[in-house]
Order: sequence, then structure tokens, then C-alpha cells
Amino acid sequence: MSFENIPYKSYCWSLGTTSFRTKQFNQKIELQLNLLKEFFDLPENQNELWQGNSNLQIKYYNFLKEKDFLTGNETRKDKFAREKTSGLCELGLIDDNRRLTDVGKELLQISQSCDYDNSNVFKVAKDSYIFIKQFLKLSNNQVDNNIVRPYLVLIYLLSKLEYLNYEEFAYLLPLCVSKETTLNIVEQIKLLRRNSIKLDDIIIDTVLFLPNYSQARSLFLNNQVTEELICTIGMNRKSRLYDKPYYPFYKVLFDICVNKKNSKIADLYEKTNSLNLKTLWRSYLFSSTSRNLLRNNPNECKSTAEIYNVNNEMEFKKIFFEKLHLFKIKANLSDYSDLNERYFKTTDTVIFSDNKVVFDIIPKYIFKNLSDELFEEAFSESELLQKNCKLEEISKALQFNITDIYNEIKNDLGLSIIDDKNIQKILSNEKLQRFKSLIDSKFNNETLIELLDYFETRNDKKIFELVTDNATIPTIFEYILGIIWYKISNYKGDILKYMNLSLEADLLPKTHACGGDADIVYEYDETEFYPKHNMLIEATLMDESTQRRGEMEPVSRHLGNHILRTGQNAYCTFISPYLDINVLTHFRSLKHMGYYDPQNYNNHVASLKVVPIKTKELKTILQKGIKYNELYSLMDIAFQNESSVPTWYENELVANL
Repeated sequence: MSFENIPYKSYCWSLGTTSFRTKQFNQKIELQLNLLKEFFDLPENQNELWQGNSNLQIKYYNFLKEKDFLTGNETRKDKFAREKTSGLCELGLIDDNRRLTDVGKELLQISQSCDYDNSNVFKVAKDSYIFIKQFLKLSNNQVDNNIVRPYLVLIYLLSKLEYLNYEEFAYLLPLCVSKETTLNIVEQIKLLRRNSIKLDDIIIDTVLFLPNYSQARSLFLNNQVTEELICTIGMNRKSRLYDKPYYPFYKVLFDICVNKKNSKIADLYEKTNSLNLKTLWRSYLFSSTSRNLLRNNPNECKSTAEIYNVNNEMEFKKIFFEKLHLFKIKANLSDYSDLNERYFKTTDTVIFSDNKVVFDIIPKYIFKNLSDELFEEAFSESELLQKNCKLEEISKALQFNITDIYNEIKNDLGLSIIDDKNIQKILSNEKLQRFKSLIDSKFNNETLIELLDYFETRNDKKIFELVTDNATIPTIFEYILGIIWYKISNYKGDILKYMNLSLEADLLPKTHACGGDADIVYEYDETEFYPKHNMLIEATLMDESTQRRGEMEPVSRHLGNHILRTGQNAYCTFISPYLDINVLTHFRSLKHMGYYDPQNYNNHVASLKVVPIKTKELKTILQKGIKYNELYSLMDIAFQNESSVPTWYENELVANL
């Protein structure tokens, strides 16, 4: 019997495409904007149209390869070029012909100037402010061409619920595709938090009663199960044939559940090997997946799943259909959750931490009283997506008085006064407290030592897993060194200012295309252990073949210019997994060579103090719990010693740690 095809229809929104899921997300956006401008500025490309032009798309792919933006060798170069630029189109940064829009040009200008000033009402970096405005305008029409603005939906849910946990963010937020479903999801989440309903029930009640799923369920329940029927009611997004492995799996599961043939439990486990969602099915069906137990005591491997307790075929088929699609839906939503998080993070308004998704202070209070008005526009399209417009042009609801926002914060926090002059200090103090909590929960000494090991061996994969993949490895190295020195210094000072790094709202590092001077400059007030001084941390992961060429001149220049510019007593700690002997010789010579202002020879520093430390010794400092009060003296004594270079580091510094 042949069955009419039941088409897959999207039931949720998502931001971007999985082909645009990339490490160093912010940096890659900025780099590609620059590359697109450069590509279309070439005379031979200026008048070319992108749409339907495979030759041009292949040229762009090859251009990206020449610029070292890509690695590997794609067979469908034109398709790859389209995929790598589609996310920028969705964000309104480029148009359909891949030319930069007004917004894209503004973002590129910010990137090239390294001007990330935060003097806007949200108190976020300039590029993040651009993304806030874009997300307020950005709409999605994936579900039967119904328009939804995901960021406005997020605003509404956070205003009504205060937070979303990670499961609610991943599995329920994207199901808000209309006003009705959004209002229902809000109420369902309230019931979920009171343990009156389960997450899976919300998903089932929201999705499985859509017309195509109802049609598939009816077809499944009223026909004899065949491989073709399984493939038809599976409604696989890519191809019906992908669901063929479910047919032999179905037959064995049927024998166990309906015919009570528990001897087939081991066979059922083997059948799950062919399923693309085997992890979800195994978690549902098995309490143990021990091969020995599966073979000798299969009954002990059965979970308490309801499907084992059915009395007839109809009951079995109802549960099987439900679980088949529930697992597909959850896998799909989970797959897009990471991408949705990456996109929302570009605004620097959303904090993902401690299993909670919340707005940062300023956006929380700005959106708090505007959410109902903005919600009325959440299911309509904005015509301003590609326009670099003012905030208040996006919606009348955004014509607010920031003083009113500050007064509300003042009242809630019990402050005597709050205005644009001191709000930054309040925000900085709050971020510093969150950063301390982040260090306590995510970066204990054992983890920091483990990370230093990975930097030494360049196990980038583990570094990304432990920290973030939205920053480059050198940026993460500087970030981790900042944390280590903050702990060594007993959490004194404003480390977020000292690190001079771009951070996301959750205070993890991100990398911009322009790079910039990100050296750590730690400020110490006078104590009984040391005078008032600044300490620069210069960090490098360069190996022996590049360290001498890449680090000798910049270190002396940065330290010399800092002293001449600030007039402060300052020295530099050079930290690297490897220390080249000639670099060490150069640093020791600076004690007697000093540094001259190249523009004015009358300005000079008689002596530069540079103390190198390898990451191996940094691990020792952490393991022994040595603090800066003691370390300053150890490094100063070692610096003052005049012993010869080949043995100086080991005899005067390492030996005394």
C-alpha cells in the first residue's frame, strides 16, 4: 500500500543556520563583513549580482580561501559560500546580493576603529548596541510564513517569568511562534515550575496537535505498520528514507511490549545502534546498558517506561508515535539552542549562567515596563532591518526616559542617588561580584592548572570546552592569566578593568577582528609589602621559532610607553609556556638599557624591569598558594640579582618559589 507524503513543517523559530555555527562568532562576523566589502570593491565584481550566480559564489569561496578565512576544500563551493553569508543576511548586515547594508557598514566601521565605547542607554559596547537594535527588528517566518520576532518574545517571557532555565530556553522559548502559543507557554512554564506538568507534556501538547502531526498519527493508528508507513509518518526533514531503521526497531519493541518477549531486550539494544537518536531512545527504554546484563539478565535492563506496560497494539502505537516525534523535536530544538544562544549573546544583554537565562541589569529594567507594548509588535515584520536607525525609530515603545529607568533601579536597590555619572560604577561593582562568583564556580585552582597544561600542549579543544569558543586561544590565555593574577592578588582591585578584554554579558571572553592592545595592567596601591606601582602582564603562546622575533620589541615598547604616558612606577611580567634564551637575555639587558620616547629623546626611562615567568612556575605558585605580597619580593630580588643569564632564571627565580 502506498501512502501520500506528509510534508515536514517547522514548528519553531531558530536564529541563523547550523552552517553558520562558528567559533569566535563576533570576530568571524566582523572579518567577513570586511572581506565582503573587499571582494565587491574589486572592479570585476562591482556590477555582479549574487543571486543565482554560481560562478560569483565560487569566486567568493576561493577569495575566502586566499584570505585564510577558510580551511579544507569543499566540493560544493557555491553552496558553501551561500551558507557562510546567509546568517549575515538574516541579521540585516548584508542584503540579498551580499553587499553591506547601512547597518553592516556601521558595524564594520566600529570593528576597524576598535571603538567599543559603551556610552549608550544600555551601557554595552557599540557593536553590541548595534546588535540590540537589529534583534529588536529581526523577524523569522519559518512556521507557515507566520512572522515572529524572537528577541521580543524573549523579552516578554523574561518580563513575565523573571528567568528561563536552560531547558525552558532550549525547548519552550522557540515554540512561541504566535501570540496564542506564547501566552500559553508562559502559563505552562508556571505550571512546570510548580511540578503540575512535565516539560515533555508541554512540547507534545504544543506541537503534536498541529495538522500534519494529527494527520500522521491518524494514518499510523489506522493502518498496518510497514517500512513505508514508518517512513511516511516519520516526516523526516531531509528524506523519508532516513527513517528506515525505525521499522526493524519498531518490530522488536512491539514484540517486547505487546507480546511480552523480554528475551529480545538485548536485540532491542542492538537495533538502537542504527537510530540517529539512539541516546534518547536508550535513556527512555533502558535502566542499564551493560552488555553482560543485557545478555544474562535482560529484565533487569528494562526501564520503568510506560510503553512496557501496554495491553494492546493500539496503546503501543500511540506511545510509540508520541515518543518518536518527541525525541525528534527535542533533538532538533537542542541542536538549534546553541545557535540561538550565540546570536542572543551578541547583544550583551542576556546572561547565561547557573542554569538560568536572564537579562543584565540595564536591559532588564528598560524592558521591564515595555514588554507588553513590544509584545504587540512581536508578530509583525519591521521594514527597518537594513537601516542604521535610532532606537526610538524601531518602536514607539522604545521612546523611554532613561532617568525613569535609573530611578526604578535606585528604588529597588535602595540607593540614595543614581544617574548617568555613577551608573557605570554600580554596574562595574555588580559585574565584579558576578565575576568572583564565576571564578569560584568555574575556575578553581585545579581547573586553572589543568588549563595551563592545555596551553602548554596546545590542546585547543579542551580549552574551548572549559572556557568558551567565542574567543581565540591567545585571548583566552590572557583571560585565564588575568583570573590567576586576581587570585594571587587576593581579589584586590578592578580586574575587569585591568584585563582590558572584551567580555560577553556572562563575563566570558570574546575576540574582535581588530585585536588591539589587550595587555593586562594591574594597579597596586602601597602596602607594607610593596610600593604603589602598576604591573603589566605580557602573554604569549609563541614557540621558540617565533618568540624572539615577535616579543622582544613589543614588550619593551609597551612597558616604556606606559611609564612615559602615566608617570607610574611600573614593571612587566612576561608569561609564556616557553622562554627563549635570547628573549631572556634581551629582557635582562633592559635593566641597563632603558627606553627612549621615539618622538622626544628627552623623555626616557633609565631602566626597564621585566621579569619572565613560565606557565610551569605559575602552576607552582598556584599549587603552593603563594600570594602577591610574597611574590613581589621574590621577583624583585631575582630582578636585582646580577648573576649571568643562562642560570639566572633557574637559580634566582625558580629556586626561590
